[in-house]
Parts: sequence; C-alpha cells; structure tokens
Amino acid sequence: MVPLSWYLILAAALFSVGLFGVLVRRNAVAILLGVELMLNAVNINLVAFWRYSDVVSMAGQAFAVIVFAVAAAEVSVGLALVISVYRRRNTVIADNLDMLKW
Repeated sequence: MVPLSWYLILAAALFSVGLFGVLVRRNAVAILLGVELMLNAVNINLVAFWRYSDVVSMAGQAFAVIVFAVAAAEVSVGLALVISVYRRRNTVIADNLDMLKW
C-alpha cells in the first residue's frame, strides 16, 4: 500500500510545476495549462485524503468531480477569451495584453 505522504509529495510537486508555469510563462495558453496542473494537484489531494480517511463517504470523489467540472469550465472560458484576444490583437503574449488600459 502506497503511503499518503507519497501522494502529497506528488501533488505538491505538480502544484509547484503549475505555479511555476503560471508565474514564468508569457503565453496565455501556457498560463492556462499551469492553472490546470494546479487543479489536478488539488484533485490528487482530495482523492488521497478520501482514500486514507476512516469516514465511509464519497465526499472526496464528489469534490474531485466538482473540481473537474470547474476545470473544464475554466478551460472553455479561458480558451474563448484567448481566441477573442488573438483575433483582436494577433498575439497571446500576456505582457502585450493591455486592453483594459486607457
């Protein structure tokens, strides 16, 4: 049986890679991928804690399904925004996107 700490280390590493991708990348699509990695790390934590808890319930899996639904909605809205910005500005570089400035 795999100990809980291994799952937590995996989730922390995945979250760190996602956070690094969000903070360092300039491309808007790469930033969205970093956010998705962070959400998957949360899912690993939810399911790992559900598996190792003594309470017999499906709360961990239910929360993971909810996070998957939120991630899918985030991807669809995020990619729609990126496509819209690309059509207007012909770039997806986050530093060049200053449409809210006067």
